[in-house]
Amino acid sequence: MKKESKDNDLMEKIVSLCKRRGFVFQGSEIYGGLGGTFDWGHFGVALKNNIKQSWWKKFVDSRRDMYGIDAAILMRQEVWQASGHVAGFADPMVECSKCKKRFRVDQIEDEKKCPECGGKLGEARQFNMMFQTKVGASDDSSATSYLRPETAQGMFVNFKNTVDAFHPKLPFGMAQIGKAFRNEITPRDFLFRQREFEQMEIEYFVRPADWEKHFEYWKVQMLSWMEEVGIDMSKVHELEIAKEDRAHYSSRTVDFEFDYAFGRKELFGLAYRTDFDLKNHKLEYIDEEDKLKMVPHVIEPTFGVDRAVLSLLLSAYKEDEKGGEVRPYLKFKPNIAPVICAVSPLLKNKPELVEYANTKVFAPLKAEFGRVIWDDNGNIGKRYRRQDEIGTPFCIVVDFDTLTDDTVTVRDRDTGEQIRIKTSDLKNYIKERI
Repeated sequence: MKKESKDNDLMEKIVSLCKRRGFVFQGSEIYGGLGGTFDWGHFGVALKNNIKQSWWKKFVDSRRDMYGIDAAILMRQEVWQASGHVAGFADPMVECSKCKKRFRVDQIEDEKKCPECGGKLGEARQFNMMFQTKVGASDDSSATSYLRPETAQGMFVNFKNTVDAFHPKLPFGMAQIGKAFRNEITPRDFLFRQREFEQMEIEYFVRPADWEKHFEYWKVQMLSWMEEVGIDMSKVHELEIAKEDRAHYSSRTVDFEFDYAFGRKELFGLAYRTDFDLKNHKLEYIDEEDKLKMVPHVIEPTFGVDRAVLSLLLSAYKEDEKGGEVRPYLKFKPNIAPVICAVSPLLKNKPELVEYANTKVFAPLKAEFGRVIWDDNGNIGKRYRRQDEIGTPFCIVVDFDTLTDDTVTVRDRDTGEQIRIKTSDLKNYIKERI
C-alpha cells in the first residue's frame, strides 16, 4: 500500500510539473477537458522534437538503407479492409447497466462488477477502435474513411512508389513519424494511453529466410537508442508476447516494457509481420539483378513518441534536499533537454548587466545552439529552481564582476556547483557537454 501511495504521488508530481512548467496541458481544458487528448506546451514540443530528431538521425539520416516518408492520415477504406483493421481491430468492452460507463475487459478486475459504481456489467462485446469519418459531401458507404490507427499502412501502400523511385536492394526500410488515432474505451495514466498520439515507426523489408537475424539486430538497435536518449534501462524489460496475445498480423512480437509509476507496461514494440501486409495489398518486389519476383517479409520496430516522453520524465525526475527544502529537477541528457542553457543578468534593472547579457552572451549562444532562453524573472534562487524543473543543464549569470573581467557564472543543474568561465569560452564549454 505504501509503494502504491508513493507511485501515485510521483505521477501527481510529474503531471503537476508538466502543467506548471509548460510541457503538457489537458486537451480542451477550459471546457472541462476531453479524455485521452493532450496539448503540448512550449517545452513539451521542444522535448518531443529532440526525441524525434534523435530517432531520425539514428535510424534514417545515418543509414544508407532507410527511406523516409510522410503519408496522409486519411486513406481509402480499402486500405483498412485489406489490412484487417475493419474486421479485426477491436477490444472486448463491457457496459455498466447502472451508470452506463464502458470499460475494456482487460482493464478491470471483476468482469461482472462496475469499478465505478458497483453496478452489474453486461456481456463483453467487440468494439472497433478506429475513428470513422466521411470524405467529401457524399453520405453513402463509398465516402467512409478512417483516421489511421497506425502509421504502418501508409508505408505499405507506398512500397511500390518507393521501390520505383529509389530501386533499393533488400534489405531496406521505410521510416515515418506521424499521428495515429484510436478510440480508446478508457484512456488512462496520463500520456500512456491516449486517443490521439504520435508514432515513430519503421517497416524493414527482408528476404523471408533472413527474418530472424534482422529481428535480433533491430532488438539491439532499439535498446541502444533508448539508452542514448536517457531512458532508465534498469526499468526496461523484454517480454515475449504469446501467440494468443499478438496482433493479427504478427508471427512474433517482443514488447519492451517500462516500470512506470502505475506499473510495468508496454513502452515500445518489435513485430515480425511476415508478408501479411504486402500480400494483402497485392504488392511484390522484383530483384533487378536476379529478375526474381518475391514478397518480402517485414520487421517492424515501433516507438511511441508520447510514451518515450513519459518514460523520460519518469527516468529524469529527481529530488534532493538542501537546507530543509526539497529541490525537484529533471536530469535530462543535455542533447535531449528542451533547453540547453538559460542566460540571466543578475539584476534586470541594471542596464549595463542587461546589455552585456543580451549582446555578448545570449545572442551568440542562441545563434549557435537555438535552445537557449532568457530568464530575468524573480531572484536568482527562483530562476535556478524554475530551470531545474524544466531540466536546463546550465544557468549562466552575468554579474558586476563580468563587466570588469569578462567572466560569467555557470551553474550545473545536477550538482548545483558554480564556476567562473570566460565569456569567449562559453560555446566550447557547452559543446563539449552536449
